[in-house]
Amino acid sequence: MSELVAAEDVLLFVNAAVTATGQREFRSSAGEQRLSLAFLHEYVRVNYRPVYAASLALDINDHNAALVVEHLLRTPAEAGPGEGRLIAARLALLPPQRVYRLFRALRAAKVNNRRTRAIVREWIAARPDPALDAVKYRPGLKTALRHVHGPAADPETGDFLFAPRRVRYGNPLLDAYRRAHYEQGALYELPFTVAEGFAAKHGVPRALFLERIAPRMTRFERLRTERAAGAAGDLSVMPLTRLAVYVLSLPFAERVARRGELTGALRAAARRAAGPHAGSWGRVAAVLDDSFSSSGSAVKRRRPLAVALGCHFLLEALAAPGAYTPLWTSGGDDPLLVRPYGPTPLGLRVLDALETGPERLVIVSDGWDNAPPGLAGEVLRVWRTRLDPERRTSVVHLNPVYDAGGFDVRRLAPGVPTAGVRDAEDLPALVEIAQFAEGRTGFGELRAHLDRRVEAFLKGAGG
Repeated sequence: MSELVAAEDVLLFVNAAVTATGQREFRSSAGEQRLSLAFLHEYVRVNYRPVYAASLALDINDHNAALVVEHLLRTPAEAGPGEGRLIAARLALLPPQRVYRLFRALRAAKVNNRRTRAIVREWIAARPDPALDAVKYRPGLKTALRHVHGPAADPETGDFLFAPRRVRYGNPLLDAYRRAHYEQGALYELPFTVAEGFAAKHGVPRALFLERIAPRMTRFERLRTERAAGAAGDLSVMPLTRLAVYVLSLPFAERVARRGELTGALRAAARRAAGPHAGSWGRVAAVLDDSFSSSGSAVKRRRPLAVALGCHFLLEALAAPGAYTPLWTSGGDDPLLVRPYGPTPLGLRVLDALETGPERLVIVSDGWDNAPPGLAGEVLRVWRTRLDPERRTSVVHLNPVYDAGGFDVRRLAPGVPTAGVRDAEDLPALVEIAQFAEGRTGFGELRAHLDRRVEAFLKGAGG
């Protein structure tokens, strides 16, 4: 019994670390989210530290990955074997701006133990372009170097950061930053986010600036600016969930006018996400939540609905050809025109889905079944205990919303495995780990699964 409790505790944390970002959700404030997350991180770190560290190898979101690293570095006396390698491997995957934010938090908390200094120095030393970091993340890099008493990559970069009095720099990027203060043409030699500030300072018209800076923009920066300017942009480079967010931001008329392009891009992104699993899941039915609560919040607009839309196209790619049945809670049948509207009749849609005789049923919803309340849980209970005790149909609930009050994602029924999901492309891995939530496996099996993930993660990171 104690092993099952431990497994449940760990899965609860994983669900939270996948979905929660400390931001406002439809039914909870940012403060409630942060307070709930803080408790979970402390509880799991103290009671299951090896598993807490191993979570860095899972598909947890960047917000929680940074929190895990911070909590591990704050408590060096409790450190276990292999933590340093996991921390270094995960930091290498995080966006640089988030890592520099983490380093500032460590300095503010006066965390300056030997392991922390070594990890910070190694991360900075591994950065591919020190001059780019010095220009683009100047305050963060200065703070980090001061905190660990580390040297800059070279004397010139050190002067740029701490004694910017040179008349000229040998590095073209550092010198362009110097010249951009008084020379308008120099700003087009800088990264886009840095050049934007100088363009505003010099009063450069936005259209002219975007035209000239285009060669130095990343593909995602280009897509965002092209959309703001009314252009279509290159959708082929976008991950599935980000593409779904973009599609839902378009007016209905534009979605209809670009139906072929948008549908083709979503299906191509789904095929990339499915990889070798494409077409291997047999008959699949999906219940997808497009009720009003899928609108998310002001800071996460339509995020739950975007996850459901991405899952729709990914499940279509995973199912056998012609063997996929999508059921939206609204009753709609056009995925490109979904919108957050109405109540959540999950129970009725689950009944409809089970009638199709699927091998797999995937439910993507925040779990607030309210039309009528609780019907989905009762349908699934009866189905599992009386109609399908042999588990011929695999049922998984994926929930994109963290319930701060419950310290977990909201569940539909005790016998139905539930996993938190933030990005639709993580669906295959989440369905795999959700099996541990059924209560039929213990902590040992879960640890073995985590150990395999850690081994693969470190091998992929070159660790």
